[in-house]
Amino acid sequence: MGSGRGYSAMAVKQKGSRPDLIRGLGVSAAAAIVMGTMIGTGIFLKPSEMANQAGVIGIVFAAWIVGGILSLFGGLCYAELGASIPEAGGEYSYLRRGFGPVWGFLFGWMHSVVARPASVAAIAAGLARFCAFLFPVLATPLYVIHGQMPFLNQPIQFAFTWMQPLSVVSLIVISYVNYLGIRAGGRLQVALTIVKVLSLLVIIVGGLMFLHRGEHMTHVEIGRLWPANLGWKEIGGFFGALAAAVWAYDGWNDLNLVGSEVEDPGRTFPRVIVTGMLMVIVLFLLFNYVCFTALPFSSIQTSRDVASDVFSSFAGKAAGLWITVIMAISALGTLNSSALSGARVDYAMARDGLFFRFAGAVHPKYRSPGNALIFQCCMASLMALSGTFEDLTSLVMFGSWIFYGFAVAAMIRMRITEPDLPRPFRTWGYPLVPVLFIAGAFALAVSMWLNRPIRSSIGLVLILCGLFFYRSWRTRAAQGSAEFSK
Repeated sequence: MGSGRGYSAMAVKQKGSRPDLIRGLGVSAAAAIVMGTMIGTGIFLKPSEMANQAGVIGIVFAAWIVGGILSLFGGLCYAELGASIPEAGGEYSYLRRGFGPVWGFLFGWMHSVVARPASVAAIAAGLARFCAFLFPVLATPLYVIHGQMPFLNQPIQFAFTWMQPLSVVSLIVISYVNYLGIRAGGRLQVALTIVKVLSLLVIIVGGLMFLHRGEHMTHVEIGRLWPANLGWKEIGGFFGALAAAVWAYDGWNDLNLVGSEVEDPGRTFPRVIVTGMLMVIVLFLLFNYVCFTALPFSSIQTSRDVASDVFSSFAGKAAGLWITVIMAISALGTLNSSALSGARVDYAMARDGLFFRFAGAVHPKYRSPGNALIFQCCMASLMALSGTFEDLTSLVMFGSWIFYGFAVAAMIRMRITEPDLPRPFRTWGYPLVPVLFIAGAFALAVSMWLNRPIRSSIGLVLILCGLFFYRSWRTRAAQGSAEFSK
């Protein structure tokens, strides 16, 4: 595997004469995928959840800082992986190469059937929530289903509103744009990322100006800065807030999923991932500083639209509504990048004979994994109709962070088993940085399971169910290879 500098923007050749993906993502589109995915619904919707989990400002900021450092460590490792193995599927390719095909398959199965559809559905649900802030009728329940779940003492209820079908419509539109090709999706991503970065800067700069001039009262409460005692409750609150923070930071690995379509991957991966992540971490910390300085802590705990509430406190309610419009556009950008990158795992697995065969087709004209995009859209639509933003995000993160840790472990193993593999970029601080990331990833996964054991256990069972399909697909792929060799 070469450094990536000799790759052209023409088709990436695979087996046979089938049409293939093309290297059509330049530096600007690649940067838009990294930053555009990270700056999405999470930064605007998670501060309230984090405030409720943490209980004090100090723990909230500790979670943002630790989550940012942990994500940056992961990004440094993924920059090495993407530069040295620029293939579609990201973790699927790394785990298959580092630990064997079954490990790659388990990630791919989890990603394709559970994590990415739930992630895309959660982003669509966040988009619908922003729209409901503008048009409250969208959140009015059309009907409510009451029921009882095993092992739960309290009954559950599910309210169906116009927000769910709105989420499905947004999924269909975005999937169609990406069906038209990587360049169409990339151009849309660049435009939407510019809008979302500018909107975040407007909130931050506007807030800092008002606070600096003393034209707005600061609401930092001394008793809310740090807990008087650190006990298990506070530690649990920190990990709960950390889980929300890493969801907001999530997306630093999305560029790796489209590795076979990145131009000059040996340079693009480290440049885009490291620079993009550092910028996002700074923006997120500044945004939270403005929020927790401008509004009382209790107001943030109860807010459903923190950014709009903050900007309304500066410039009035009308300005806050415009911020909500911009946040809806921001959510659309995150939805686009997540849909664009996610379908590449389905495609890579299907090309290897380890997934539904139709998902491995590439559109002869648009050179997009069209069938994989349709499959992902259908799965995400089902989840969008059945879950809320918080339910879907908690289902995603548990399984995802387990495999993030395994992917970095595969990088360490390949340093030993494949010392001659060209590595245009090597992880800074190796081996300390990868080891710390692996420890943090597994600690985070355990804390998620302890906080939400039922949802996490459901996710784990769904992952292990993939083994039944693996044996069948593996046998079929072996038979196909034998017939091809004849």
